[in-house]
Amino acid sequence: MESQRRNPKSDDNTQRKKLPRASDALPLPLYITNTFFFFLFFAIAYFLLLRWRDKIRNNIPLHVLTFSELSSILALIASLIYLFGFFGIEFVQSSAAAAASAATTTTITTDDSSLVRSVVDGSMPSYSLETRLKDCRRAAMIRREAVEMITGRSLEGLPLEGFDYESILNKCCEMTVGYVQIPVGVVGPLLLDGIEYIVPMATTEGCLVASTNRGCKTIYASGGVTSFVLKDPMTRAPVVRFPSAKRASELKFFLEDPLNFDTMAVIFNESSRFARLQSVKCGMAGKNLYLRFSCSTGDAMGMNMASKAVEQVLSFLQDEFPDMDAIGVSGNFCSDKKAAAVNWIEGRGKSVVCEAVIKEEVVTRVLRSSASALVELNILKNLAGSAIAGALGGFNAYASNIVSAIFIATGQDPAQNVESSQCITMIEAVNDGKDLHVSVSMPSIEVGTVGGGTTLASQAACLNLLGVKGASEGSAGANSRLLATIVAGSVLAGELSLMSAIAEGELVSSHMKYNRSSKDMAKSMLTSCS
Repeated sequence: MESQRRNPKSDDNTQRKKLPRASDALPLPLYITNTFFFFLFFAIAYFLLLRWRDKIRNNIPLHVLTFSELSSILALIASLIYLFGFFGIEFVQSSAAAAASAATTTTITTDDSSLVRSVVDGSMPSYSLETRLKDCRRAAMIRREAVEMITGRSLEGLPLEGFDYESILNKCCEMTVGYVQIPVGVVGPLLLDGIEYIVPMATTEGCLVASTNRGCKTIYASGGVTSFVLKDPMTRAPVVRFPSAKRASELKFFLEDPLNFDTMAVIFNESSRFARLQSVKCGMAGKNLYLRFSCSTGDAMGMNMASKAVEQVLSFLQDEFPDMDAIGVSGNFCSDKKAAAVNWIEGRGKSVVCEAVIKEEVVTRVLRSSASALVELNILKNLAGSAIAGALGGFNAYASNIVSAIFIATGQDPAQNVESSQCITMIEAVNDGKDLHVSVSMPSIEVGTVGGGTTLASQAACLNLLGVKGASEGSAGANSRLLATIVAGSVLAGELSLMSAIAEGELVSSHMKYNRSSKDMAKSMLTSCS
């Protein structure tokens, strides 16, 4: 069996070695040939310079050439042509082969060209390419060519190669034409509940990773962060309609009666191994009733799981209340991907609190600030300033930045950053005003470690770095809860660093250093215009 195993890379190398090369036609080894032409060029050039100097001294016309001079000029031209190939035709051939290989990977064949035309003229739906071709990468290439032809605009710069399009089919994205590259940085170690984590962050904003990393250093030097998961409910809230408000209120009382909860829970929980109903709360608008089901969903973020379970409950309720009209499985009382007070108050996903005590010496040495300055800034900016703005869960410096960066790196839904970034940052002086007690309270961190974008190779690698990849082997939901605490702990680190930068007037200077080009654009424009 071992002898039958083959290494694809070694096979490729062997195949390359078997390919004929231009240097095979040379009578001598390549390095000898290169050396010969190198010295030939300079020797002939030196000989001709000496001959021309003698002609000038003896008043002999330069265009009158002897046989030796003519032969030397021809040899000089020949060696120059060889040297233009950068020490031989071997380099020229390898470059040409690489260009030909690159052209081969992106060239549309005759069959593909007809498919592109079919997509352009509408005879073949673009969305059906993967199904018809059974080749997701080829489908993306044809769709890409069709888009360029239809719009008259190039997609050059948007990568196509190097991505597993099969892995996202019917899962993450449709109508693919390539993928976007986002750099991933790491911060840490983040000392959270006595364990060190290196946290990946995907972002295009300069300073964000550096700033969060400084916060992690501050926390580490002070003994770390302690986290608490208060609640873990995913929610789904369908809207139903009745002929009258009286009938709607009867269903409300029925659902909120503790005697009926067990029946609802049995029906709800039958839909999945992990869905477990926690509570049902109702809101009314006339004869319309909004049913907010809260449930645990294991290590999945759980939106689809909750929706499936809710549909089963609605089918049961339809029998008990035949005049009920189920308008939609989501009535926005959930509330998903929207800034809503219900999430800020009741929570959605993981409700997490993180706290740390930062020593006076660390505040001075690492943050280059003081306890009194940070306390005052937090009150005036994060609390009073956000209240003046009418913020909804936005009582923080920039929690959204850290949440989005970790979400993108670990395959979470970036749109759920809306509610997941709801956060109130508290900074208080303790120990006779010398040290700082810092905390972040985040009631709606919506994360999962299975399903969705977590299955992609790059995102799975980032989850693996944190030790939360896939479903937890012990307690159901342990990995997703841990990921939520890592997000909150990283937010605390970012809050500390940014607040100190603002307090000490370093915000603008740091962004100008890390997040702006140092190139003189005005000078470049003048140069290009001239």
